[in-house]
Order: sequence, then C-alpha cells, then structure tokens
Amino acid sequence: MSTAEDAEWLRWVRKQFGSIAGQDKEIDLEGFKTALQVKESFFAERFFVLFDADGSGTISLEELLKALSLLVHGSEMDKLRFLFQVYDVDGSGSIDPDELRLVLRCCLQESAIALPEERLTDLTLALFEAADKDHSGSITFEELREELEGFPEVMENLTISAALWLKPPPPSERRPRPRCPRRAFWSRHRGAVRGACGYAALNALLFALAAPRHAGSLALARGCGRCLSFNCALLAVLMLRRCLTWLRATPLAKVLPLDQHILFHQIVGYVVLVLAAAHTGAHVVNFSRLAQQDGHPALTEYLLRARPGTGGLWGTASQTGLVLQALLLAMAAFSSPCVRRSGHFEVFYWTHLSYISIWILLILHGPHFWKWFLVPGCLFVLEKVLGLAWRRAGALRIVEVNLLPSKVTHLVIERPQLFHYKPGDYIYLNIPAIASYEWHPFTISSAPEQQDTLWLHIRSLGQWTTKLYEYFQQPESLSPEPKPLSRSLRAGRPPCWAQEGLCSRAGSDGGSVATDGDGAVQLISYKATGAAAPGEQDPASGEMVTALFTSQVSTGLGETHRLCSIKCYIDGPYGTPTRRIFTSEHAVLIGAGIGITPFASILQSIMYRYRRRKQSCPSCHYSWCEDLRDEEMTLRKVDFIWINRDQKHFEWFISLLTRLELEQAEQEPGGRFLEMHMYMTSALGKHDMKGIGLQMALDLLAAKEQRDSITGLRTRTQPGRPDWSKVFGKVAEEKRGKVHVFFCGSPALAKVIRVHCERFGFLFFYEHF
Repeated sequence: MSTAEDAEWLRWVRKQFGSIAGQDKEIDLEGFKTALQVKESFFAERFFVLFDADGSGTISLEELLKALSLLVHGSEMDKLRFLFQVYDVDGSGSIDPDELRLVLRCCLQESAIALPEERLTDLTLALFEAADKDHSGSITFEELREELEGFPEVMENLTISAALWLKPPPPSERRPRPRCPRRAFWSRHRGAVRGACGYAALNALLFALAAPRHAGSLALARGCGRCLSFNCALLAVLMLRRCLTWLRATPLAKVLPLDQHILFHQIVGYVVLVLAAAHTGAHVVNFSRLAQQDGHPALTEYLLRARPGTGGLWGTASQTGLVLQALLLAMAAFSSPCVRRSGHFEVFYWTHLSYISIWILLILHGPHFWKWFLVPGCLFVLEKVLGLAWRRAGALRIVEVNLLPSKVTHLVIERPQLFHYKPGDYIYLNIPAIASYEWHPFTISSAPEQQDTLWLHIRSLGQWTTKLYEYFQQPESLSPEPKPLSRSLRAGRPPCWAQEGLCSRAGSDGGSVATDGDGAVQLISYKATGAAAPGEQDPASGEMVTALFTSQVSTGLGETHRLCSIKCYIDGPYGTPTRRIFTSEHAVLIGAGIGITPFASILQSIMYRYRRRKQSCPSCHYSWCEDLRDEEMTLRKVDFIWINRDQKHFEWFISLLTRLELEQAEQEPGGRFLEMHMYMTSALGKHDMKGIGLQMALDLLAAKEQRDSITGLRTRTQPGRPDWSKVFGKVAEEKRGKVHVFFCGSPALAKVIRVHCERFGFLFFYEHF
C-alpha cells in the first residue's frame, strides 16, 4: 500500500478497535470471536493466541497492529510462518497427523462441508503424505513451504478473510450516469426496443386517426377508445402460449420479443388501465357539459340509465363503461406482486378470470370492438378448448416421488401418448389433491428422448409448492395400494437405485453424494434394481418392484423415495429461450441452485444426440465421436456451470451428472465436448488461512482418486464464486464457434453475467423462474 493508503488503513483499524474494546482498551477472546464472525471457534482461538504476544489473555491495540502489519505488509515467508503456527497447535515446531486432522475438521466446519470420519482420514493422509517429505512422521516448516510452492496462487493472496471488519471500505465512486443509453444497451435490448417503439407508434397512429373527428373532451374519449380496442385485443394475443411456442420455431422469433411476452402483457395491462381512466374521465366531462344545458337530463341520468343514442348496445355505454372501469381496477390491484407472492394466489387467479366478463362487456360497450377481437378471440377460444380437451381427456398419474434436500420435490409423471416437447420446455401442473383450481408452471427436467415418464423438480418457495412438499411427507397422503405401472412403463423407465454399500476407494463406479444419520456425507456405490443387464435375467426384479410399491425406501441420498398413484393434469408444453441452445456452436449453461432444472433436460438430450454421432470401425471396432454438425444440433462444445450455496444442494441432480460424465468417458475417453464446472459459494478458498489446508487436501485426494470428495464427480468442486473474467476468458480462447450463454437463476446474478457477456461479445439469454 502507499503511504496515504497505509495511513487510512491504520486510522480505520484504530476506529474498529475502539468500537469493540472495553474501557481498558483491550480485547478479550469473546470480543475477538464476535469481531471475526467465524463459525468455528478454533481459528479465533488460534489467531487470538498468536496475536496476544505477551500472553496476558487480552489483545492491545499495539499487539493487534503488529500482527496485522505482518499479515498485510509482511513477506510471503512471514505469512507462511504465521500459517504454520496456526497449524502447530501444541507449539512443538512441527505438525503431527492429529494436529492436521483437527485443523482439517475445523476447515470443513468453516466451509459448511460434511464428510464422514473415513473421508476426513483420507484427506488427512493425502495432505500429510504429500507434505512429509522425509517420512519422519511430522511436517516441519520447510516441508510445508516446499509443499505450498506447488500452489503459487496461494501465497499471492494469503490473508484472513474473516477480518473484513478491519478492512477500510472502498471509496465510493459515483459513476456518471450517461445522458442517453449506451450502445450496448441498444444491442442487448434491440428486440424489446423495436417492439416497444412499434407498439407506441401504432397507438399514436390509432389515436390520431380517431381524435380529429371530434372536438374537446370527446376527441380524447374517442382517441383513447380506439387505442383501448387495440390494446384489449393485444392482451389476449400476448397470452396465446401455444401460438407463441409455435412462433419460436419461425424466423419471426429473431424479430419479435417473444421472451418478454409476459412483461409486455403486464405493460399493456397498465396502459389499458390508464387509457380506460382517461376515456372514462373524458366522457364524464362531456356528460357534465351536456347536463348543464337546458333540456338535457342530469349527469346521473347519463351515467346510470341506458339512453338510446349515447353509444353501446341499447344505449348501455355508460353503465358498461363504469362496470368495466371497476373490473379493471380490481384486476390491476390483485395482480400486484405483493398479492401473488404473499400466499394469496387464489385472489389473483379468480379476479383475473374476470377477463371473460370484460371482453363480453367490451363487445356490448363498443360497437366496433368485435372487429378487433374476432381473430385473437377465436385463437384464444381455440387454445382454451384444446387445453381443456387435453387436460380432461384422461387424468395422468404421479407414479414416483422423491423428497430431496432443501425442500425440493421430484415428481415422476406418466408421459401421455403423443406428448412431444423440446428440451427446456415447461408445462402447467394441476394436482387436485393439493388445490383443485390452481395451475402452476414448472420446467420439465427429463429429456424428450425419455419416452415413458416426465420429471419435474419443484422447490418449496411459495404456498402451493410448500403444501406439495408437506403433502408427500405424510405417509397417509399416498394410496396404500398404488396402481402398478404397466409392463412397458416399468421396462422403459430409468432403473431405481438401491444402496449397495460404502465405497471410498479410487475409481468406484457410480459413486455419488449421500448423507448418513448425522448429516455426514458418504460416497455410496449403487446398483440397479428391477432392471437386469443385457442378456441376463433378474428373477428378483418383480419382488423388488413389489417391495418398493408397499414401502418407503431411503435411498441414502438424503432424500425420501416413494412410489404412488396420485391424479394430476398437465397443460403444455410451452417453449422458452433455451430452445436456441441446439442451434449454438459453443453453449455455456449457467444454473444457480434450482436454476439447473431446465438444463437437466437439455444436458440429457445433448448427450442422447451426441451418442448418435458415435462412429466405429468395422474392422477393429474402435469407436469415436465425429465433430458433425446437423440441423438438429450444431453444438461443438458445451460448458456447464452450476453454482450452489452449500453441499446438500448438489444432491438434486448429482446422479444425472455422474451418468453424463460416465457416458462421455465411455464414448470418448478424454473428450472435451461437455465440461462441467461446480462452485460451492460457502466453501473457503485457497487464499484464506481457514481454508487453505482443506483445499490442498481436496486437490491432492481428487488427483489421486480421480473423483471429487464433495460431489463424487470427476469434476473438482471449486470453492467460492466463479471469476467470470477468467471463466469467459477461457471460453473465448477455445474458439469453438459463436458463444451463447444461457442463464437460469437470480436477477442479481443475471446482471453480473450479462455485463461480462457484453465485454466478451457473447450472446446472453436469461430464463426467468
């Protein structure tokens, strides 16, 4: 740091010290723990002992400044010496296996990682054997320094991240807001901007054509009335989901803002509300003027009684107009996010059904509205009829339920005949046992190539989804004698996995994440039940299926698995922006948390199509996958990035990802077509003194076993958040074609990723959920 920065840092440390120190200007251990905000007291105690130079049991300002100056201004050797002292618990000058095991256990707790004792032993041995160069049974300072030389990025940024309270806040730089939107803004939103400009121009044209024929307030009423006819018909067009899904497969998808159709529907709704208020107000002003003239009835007569010649069918324009205004106000009020997301979805749903009354009243109110509404209305009715016929043609059955960690419900539903969809599509789901009239949209997480069942992964975030999870938690909620699946369904469905035994050896096939009773994660080896190997018979398969029907099975994955027979209805499928993935050359799929759901379907479908590219030599039977490009899929490379807060969230789709890794390794050993990148944000990185030992041990054990200890995948789980500049820089260096980035997750993270995409020239697509 410069002299000025150093002075600012010292001033800030003194200020923070004074805020927590007592009257004696000393900090005790409890105050130190509070200031550091650490999860595990071990590190706070070790730092406190090392900071307390005189052994008085308290830390003075001078002692604190001396220790921090060493960490901030000291050399790499000074920092390394401090790290060694943290690990050398007994102060003997060397680190023995018990001390290392204790430190790694505390590192796991700091990073919110749960592993069984056997796995902790493996990590300890991996790190100890690598660092104990002379095999003396202890690690000296020189041996630790030599081992760390293999991790050059560690010493560069070695610090204590928990001491952020001592770091002065960065100076607030107010970036001047541009007077006009930047070029990147127009490029990013060109479709939406074109749609908005066209929409505004058309409304202005309609107003201009209707208003000049009249004068005064009547001109305003007529102009707004013409615009209302157009906008009320447009509201129906924007919710024609089947038509919009069909348009996604046409060249118009590149011009029309189909991805923002719900947003435009909301905007048009508010425009209708404003135009209706202006239209009604202008007519009231006009009636007031007429009522003041001799021989004309009072204002209330105009407003409350039907009078031939005042407009509308049988002169009911005033009465239908007032009712329309009230219905529109109620619909707008109960459509607000605070109503829909506060557990009162039924209020939103039933008030929104008043659109039927609104359209009928509009036909009675405006003599020419039917001309605007004829085509959209017919399409809307046709879609509703098809939807009702599809829903009621035959109820489907939920045949399997998995209650996953973090309150995620995995539903397996019978797939209807002639039900065709694309990867990433969504459906509307209705389960009468949960709520008879509620339909909610969910992304299909199974691939279209999976013929007999549909998968849905539903996270409990609202009233209906929470009720769904709780419903399947109750044993009495399931039918005591579920209807057996048909022979074809049982034969075609993915195998049910049963726990075979613990496997912590390197190279164990099918390993995955699991938890035991105390929450520790175990690597489990699985075998398929109810599905014999090719050419073999499984005489016990029928007995196993029967047993699964009549009992609750614990899979060992921290989940509850049940087979059942619950009635449900679906409506769809409907398209999303992710349909563009297969026309990309280099696709980067980014999912945050449950945002992986659309990509689960896409990744499975990609691997199905990739498998079809497999070529084999008829002579030597050597097989390989050619870099073919066809109409169905032009993909040459796929990078999949999954960001999770903690370890348990990886359990949602870890079995699927394991299978995809194994498939690629089998079809193309060393293949780079599909690359996975896992990030765990709660884990401490290699630059943090509280996490460096653990991350080194995880790296060493992963290199030895070719398997990650956190997820069981061959892909190493990285701690912290992605460095998007490095991630996208690597993607750009590969030069595998035009890069399209698809993201599903929180809006805040979407903004960050969008900025980096613009910097690297990647196209960005965001799926709201």
